[in-house]
Amino acid sequence: MLAAEQPTPADLKVATRFLLEELASRAPGRTVEVRVPPYGAVQAVEGPRHTRGTPPNVVETDARTWVALATGRLAWADAVAGGAVSASGERSDLGAYLPLL
Repeated sequence: MLAAEQPTPADLKVATRFLLEELASRAPGRTVEVRVPPYGAVQAVEGPRHTRGTPPNVVETDARTWVALATGRLAWADAVAGGAVSASGERSDLGAYLPLL
């Protein structure tokens, strides 16, 4: 990425939150918790609802990786294989829902 393409922290925060909400809108449910610290987290994907403690299906990544995944600049499988995404649980594969844009 060129230096001119680097988002400001404020822009990254807005983009991350918007794209998390877009995922929750397109894949409604409470089976998978998608975390992008420190900017946000959503529950998404249809299936058994999680209510207490640590969810059985968790996806966690950093904001730059999330934006790249959601916009199609990075493939889900590549991000997981490269260690940029931590995905646990049998329903944590978000490959079918990405990219969002």
